[in-house]
Amino acid sequence: QVQLVESGGGLVQPGGSLRLSCAASGSIFSSNVVGWYRQAPGKQRDLVAIIAGDSDANYASSVKGRFTISRDNAKNTVYLQMNSLKPEDTAVYFCVVDLFWDGRGWSRRYDYWGQGAQVTVSS
Repeated sequence: QVQLVESGGGLVQPGGSLRLSCAASGSIFSSNVVGWYRQAPGKQRDLVAIIAGDSDANYASSVKGRFTISRDNAKNTVYLQMNSLKPEDTAVYFCVVDLFWDGRGWSRRYDYWGQGAQVTVSS
């Protein structure tokens, strides 16, 4: 089982930026589809960004144009650059490295999570 460690979260003012990192203990093969979820207090965990290969990225409408997902397979690391942050982006962010398309949407192959990175956007 791959261990995931997210970092880079913090408190930022509206309009600010943060860059999250996710280090995986095992190899992230270039064929893996990786992504970021987020969970706000009292809400479900939602998928906000995925990347297949090196550049085939897709985003939830709520973050499109503001967030950028990237990966460095040599470092077994996934990144999420977040710009123009809004209070509604406040959540715990989790990375995953085992997504697959099940015919209707993106699903996980395994049910494990890292500790997440807390992002708080507030003035």
